[in-house]
Amino acid sequence: MKNKGKLIIITGPSGVGKGTVVKELIGNNKNFWLSISATTRQPRKGEIHGKEYYFYNRKEFKKKINEGLFLEWAEFAGNLYGTPAESVTERINNGKMVILEIEVEGAKQIREKYPDNLSIFLLPPSIEELERRIRNRGTDDENSILKRLKRAQHEIESSIDFDFAITNQNVDDSIRVILDLIKPSN
Repeated sequence: MKNKGKLIIITGPSGVGKGTVVKELIGNNKNFWLSISATTRQPRKGEIHGKEYYFYNRKEFKKKINEGLFLEWAEFAGNLYGTPAESVTERINNGKMVILEIEVEGAKQIREKYPDNLSIFLLPPSIEELERRIRNRGTDDENSILKRLKRAQHEIESSIDFDFAITNQNVDDSIRVILDLIKPSN
């Protein structure tokens, strides 16, 4: 019988570097599987449905909510985001370390439903650095940037509710710390 996997939550404010850290983390480890989230936001340049996200319109997304097909869902910056349940449960049962790279509100919902998880909150080195990172992405208009920064203040305060908080100053250092946190549960 295979060992049961583990659910690893990686969260933090928009622009903190969750995507970069997770991409590097799973890149060299076959035992990790990144859950693909669903969203109602428009795809960014180069994003593909079913690869970076499942892109749905609001009506489709709400139908999936009503059918109970998400482990969690939340509204963020005017868009809905959610974690499809079936693929996550299947992978955990098959011994995978399932990584959820999700927004803070969704992470709180998951922690309540699945207490046997490892939750990691990525912090920015400073609010100024977070703003610089968001602006340098070049994917958001000024109004969206301001919403994300305002939301980040609130989210950072909730970092104490997670198992671990790591300041993402340097991606390689953050990955080393995360791997050290995961090792005891392997």
